[in-house]
Amino acid sequence: MPEATTILLESLRDGYVQVSVFVAITVLAFGLVQYLTGGALLRAIEENERLQPALGGLLGLTPGCGGAIVVMPLYLRGTVSFGTVVATLGATAGDSAFVILALAPEAALYAYAIAFAASVATGYLVDSVGLGVSRVDAAVARLSPATADGGTVAGGGAIGPNPAHDYAGESPTHSHETGPDRHSRVLTPLSHLAHVLWWVAAIVGLVLGSLYLLRGGPEVALAVGPGFDGLFTVVGLVGASLSLYLYAVGRHYVGEGTVARARDSFSSVYDTLVHAAMETSFVTVWVLVALAGYEYVVFFTGADVATLAASAGVLAPLGGAVVGLIPGCGPQIVLANVYAEGGLPFSALSANAIAQDGDALFPLLAVDAKAAIIASIYNFLPAVVVGVALHFLWGPVFGMAEFGFGVL
Repeated sequence: MPEATTILLESLRDGYVQVSVFVAITVLAFGLVQYLTGGALLRAIEENERLQPALGGLLGLTPGCGGAIVVMPLYLRGTVSFGTVVATLGATAGDSAFVILALAPEAALYAYAIAFAASVATGYLVDSVGLGVSRVDAAVARLSPATADGGTVAGGGAIGPNPAHDYAGESPTHSHETGPDRHSRVLTPLSHLAHVLWWVAAIVGLVLGSLYLLRGGPEVALAVGPGFDGLFTVVGLVGASLSLYLYAVGRHYVGEGTVARARDSFSSVYDTLVHAAMETSFVTVWVLVALAGYEYVVFFTGADVATLAASAGVLAPLGGAVVGLIPGCGPQIVLANVYAEGGLPFSALSANAIAQDGDALFPLLAVDAKAAIIASIYNFLPAVVVGVALHFLWGPVFGMAEFGFGVL
């Protein structure tokens, strides 16, 4: 088999079994909590103002972007503080967390613990000092009164040290049509069947993925047969193919035609399963593109990423933070894979963990780009500070600056 084809098949297989099945379980778990409690979890966050940055950080810390995405509509409704947004986005592990958890679990433990502590501290600082959007608007107004528009603060004025935003009606990222937007005598039942088969593949894939982790992440041959390697390959390729179908076609005939959107509640268990499958299929596309793209770049260019990163020195954590500024999980998944391949130091991984916002930034960008940009800047600064500190101070002492720290 040509090596280029092997790279594609291995990317499809590994992306599904090593990443997507774990995304599915976490998204489904969060959805079931929302369904069973009728939104009680969200109400608890809204009613505990002093704990909001910490609670937001915990939601962001859950692998994937599901927990963090839920917080954004709460801010847009004016029920959580801007510091909570900063803490949530900064602690967001994103979909790249599944790559690190699978390939370098010890590094994931340290990196995301550091990101959680730094982000929650930044969030509380933002709230206590009053560094919300209105404060930035006021500073801009003093520098250039003609260009200041007062932001989107309710009433055009400050409400306490960290004013919340108030929008009229539901935001487009909070309320959306969840049912199918197309109907076909053939594609509708076929898409529902694909959805059911997708969950069968996900359950089997979760078992195989867990065994893969328990075995220490060994090399798995691209094979077909009754053994572990054969099942790993078949389930991975079938699951990846079904994910691509659901994302490209099935979501229009089953439901959740609009993906990467927050949901308050679900009408049934099946509705919850559909949401989890469609969100995971969306993530799977990112994962597959990132994995295959990176492998093809290395294959066709012969680039030695490890050598380039090793020569970067202190620029490595700075680069990790800069990559974290890019919205979405695709670039972060690429960086996670580079780290797992031994191409980046731990300081760069930690800086990226703090700076990245994953898919959670998109809902905020869509409604309040100013708040999204300011939150990203607030998280970029501690990401650089922590990354550089790990490079010069803590890393040499604890060995965390070494390439391949915590990699299986």
